[in-house]
Amino acid sequence: MDGDNFRMRVNAYDQGLDRNAANHVALSPLSFLERSARVYPERIALVHGGLQQTWAHTYRRCRQLASALAQRGVGLGDTVAAMLPNTPAMFEAHFGVPMVGAVLNTLNTRLDPEAIAFMLDHGGAKVLLTDREFSGTVTRALALMTGPRPAVVDVDDALHPGGELVGEIGYEAFLQQGDPEFAWALPADEWDAIALNYTSGTTGNPKGVVTHHRGAYLNAVSNVVTWEMPRHAVYLWTLPMFHCNGWCFPWTMALQAGTSICLRRVDPALIFPLVREHRVTHMCGAPIVYGLLVNAPASLREGITHRVEGLIAGAAPPAAIIEGCERIGIDITHVYGLTEVYGPAAVCAKQEDWAGLPIEERARLNARQGVAYPLQEAVTVVDPETMLPVPADGETIGEIVFRGNIVMKGYLKNPAATQEAFAGGWFHTGDLAVMFPDGYVKIKDRSKDVIISGGENISSVEVEEVLYRHPAVLVAAVVAKPDAKWGEVPCAFVELREGVVPVEADIIDFCRLHMARFKVPKQVVFGVLPKTSTGKIQKFVLREQMRSASAIE
Repeated sequence: MDGDNFRMRVNAYDQGLDRNAANHVALSPLSFLERSARVYPERIALVHGGLQQTWAHTYRRCRQLASALAQRGVGLGDTVAAMLPNTPAMFEAHFGVPMVGAVLNTLNTRLDPEAIAFMLDHGGAKVLLTDREFSGTVTRALALMTGPRPAVVDVDDALHPGGELVGEIGYEAFLQQGDPEFAWALPADEWDAIALNYTSGTTGNPKGVVTHHRGAYLNAVSNVVTWEMPRHAVYLWTLPMFHCNGWCFPWTMALQAGTSICLRRVDPALIFPLVREHRVTHMCGAPIVYGLLVNAPASLREGITHRVEGLIAGAAPPAAIIEGCERIGIDITHVYGLTEVYGPAAVCAKQEDWAGLPIEERARLNARQGVAYPLQEAVTVVDPETMLPVPADGETIGEIVFRGNIVMKGYLKNPAATQEAFAGGWFHTGDLAVMFPDGYVKIKDRSKDVIISGGENISSVEVEEVLYRHPAVLVAAVVAKPDAKWGEVPCAFVELREGVVPVEADIIDFCRLHMARFKVPKQVVFGVLPKTSTGKIQKFVLREQMRSASAIE
């Protein structure tokens, strides 16, 4: 049959078999909340200090929030910003805001007033929910705005008595204006935006990543499948909820009718008592979070006899972290992603035979970014020019790209950046990587972090992996240092374990034993490394420090 006749052929399965209200409903994670409130109304959804809030009560409060927002004229496509730590109000905003078709913009609480002002202006926030802890930043940000200022609602959390109230109404009073039986509806189109998250903006203004209900629904489910997360899991919020909407875990917890243990700040002295008291089963975080737990006094862990599952992302977990976590009862799984793919969208899926391998070999295997999340269509490594897959030889470097339903709609008000990100029908991450014969991806570097020394490419990640094997190293980062002869050379920034005396020659000699000489850092700088609120090392700060120092020299 030729092509024209093929296209003209009648498909019997399309005749009178159309979508209708009975057989098609838009996918949205809001449905998870309604179900848990109906099926498990008295199970605890949220714990915050002495507060224990059931799923039925949480559902009512989310509907009150939605109703109160609707009374303020907030509706489809409007933005509600949240400058909040991991508190019940932040959790409730993940449901109450999209219940009226609005978009939740969770703001990074570590950012400066200028960045917050830009986001409020660019996103067009109509309402801002803010915790009094951030009153200083918010006050200055509002003064810097060039557009209409949002209505400000204060969240007055008893667990943080400092700060000022800067809004026109308190959160609890605002909720009281709403109807706990508010008749909300699922989105008419699952492609509707559910959240706005801004990238770090290390060069110029940050980009606004727009995600949709369908992607949030699917990644929330993917979290469960990937982690084999049981119903009624107890999840400790060591990951900021503002970061990629907490990797979609507010919605995941609603799906599983689990219990969220709120945590305003990462501190082992707070974390271990909560793990012990509530028998926490799951947590997420960057390697530095787990490093803090591994290196905390053993006395803090007394009385904890159960295992905790941990997702780790932000950097490949070094052997010391894997071994340390095993020792204190945390079983970690390495995931990988970006804001543009809702947080984690790839996982280093563990194979059964890995368990019997030596720790060094397990660390090598677990350090890979892995394979696509169950409900993500694909992750691969391609030549960014030809878009052809690189050979699966573990050596040929290309760019990691994603494709599937767990990919953003695009960048808000930035069509050029959106088009560039989706060139060739894939989302371009900017991460340089290799593909192994078993189909697992491993990052070699960010394109901007590759050090080109005398024409040779040096992976900063490769050098960092060696540094982490040194017993005195707690945190490490490698950036380029300008060099008159070689153009640039590696410089290592190292944060040492407590009580260790820094010796530069010791670190350099160790590196010489484990890598080619041209890759060895030519300088080691000791001190506390700058980090984001999620524990990622701010390499752009270190690069600028190197450039400034070289200019002075």
